[in-house]
Amino acid sequence: MMTLDLTKGNITKTLLLFALPMMVGNLLQQTYNVVDTLIVGRYIGRDALAAVGSAYTLMTFLNSILLGFCMGSGVMFSVCYGRQDLNRLKQGMFLSFVMIGTLTLLMNGAVFWGLDSILVFLKVPKEVYDMMREYLQIIFWGITSVFVYNYFASLLRALGNSVVPLIFLGVSAVTNIVLDLEFVLKLGRGIGGAAEATVLSQILSAVGISLYTLVRFPQFRPERKWMTWNGEVLKEIFHLSFLTSVQQSVMNFGILMVQGLVNSFGPVVMAAFAAAVKIDSFAYMPVQDFGNGFSTFVAQNYGAGNTERIRKGIHNAGICTLLFCLVISMGVCLLARPLLMIFVNSTETEVLAVGVEYLRIEGAFYCLIGFLFLFYGYFRAMKRPGMSVALTVISLGTRVVLAYVLSAIPWIGVRGIWAAVPIGWFLADVVGWIQLRNHS
Repeated sequence: MMTLDLTKGNITKTLLLFALPMMVGNLLQQTYNVVDTLIVGRYIGRDALAAVGSAYTLMTFLNSILLGFCMGSGVMFSVCYGRQDLNRLKQGMFLSFVMIGTLTLLMNGAVFWGLDSILVFLKVPKEVYDMMREYLQIIFWGITSVFVYNYFASLLRALGNSVVPLIFLGVSAVTNIVLDLEFVLKLGRGIGGAAEATVLSQILSAVGISLYTLVRFPQFRPERKWMTWNGEVLKEIFHLSFLTSVQQSVMNFGILMVQGLVNSFGPVVMAAFAAAVKIDSFAYMPVQDFGNGFSTFVAQNYGAGNTERIRKGIHNAGICTLLFCLVISMGVCLLARPLLMIFVNSTETEVLAVGVEYLRIEGAFYCLIGFLFLFYGYFRAMKRPGMSVALTVISLGTRVVLAYVLSAIPWIGVRGIWAAVPIGWFLADVVGWIQLRNHS
């Protein structure tokens, strides 16, 4: 499979060739819950749609913790690969796997133990409580698979290979669709069947990508001489991984806080939010992954000492992001209702009205979050993950505070939750731009 050296060649072409498989791959990854949402919304009902949608927000938060650690480790892998320091890379691989694997097991146990408390915290209405609990009890079994897949995907991307993670996600996504149809429609296993299909598909992608990596890259197989304690390497990995995880989890914890506020408006708003968030996630996922690809580009060139190439990369990436976002914004704003009707029956007029309003407010400002993802990727790659955390706190802090304040004003209501989002993006972008200018 194609492995790209991001320190050489045409910058825009190299960035796009590397980032495009990541974009497609993450879109496929989103299909796990989207397919569940589509099938349960269409064939089980509105309350099931609300349950799966709220569960998706919680799982995104939990997965973001592991994803952040894997992404942080990936930065360290990319820098070492750019320097061709393979000894440090191999030891870092072992230490990060042990560290993140231990965290995964602890987190998995904690969420099983505290499930009911989590549902109470999220203000889940009684109409959907039992269904959401059933769904989550099964979905939580897939957390370990999420870690394994993202660990090996981060390693392969650090080596310049973004195609293989895409292939395994594609196979897994197709498997999920087939199993969803089998378990929910044919076997009648309800919302639990949708969760079972997702977990089995996650296991498939995790096993597949780990076996591929160990067979295709024998130099990265575990060796006893690299299975040793190295405080300096572990400190570097933890610094990058912990702060990246904080950035990812703070971002999704803010969304989780908003989910609790949304839930307080009842099942109609919950269902609209559940469907609209899926479309929203799909819409800006390409620029999020472009930002992650840009981060690998910066990290490899940082390791190789190519500062001028990094400066040119910032300019080219900014233009690409702007063009992506303008096209996506136009599509979402114009097609908001037809997109929602993929998940919601046309008879659910109230749900559709709320969802359309959400998408048109959010969709008009996707360029703001596109630039924010570039800032996240740049500061993470330059070993300044604390700045990414700061930008996330500004963006999400603004969103959460304004959502609660504005939605409490009677004549604004739920619209205040939607309007708070682009305001948070804008403020974070301003701070990110100032820091980038000072850092350059």
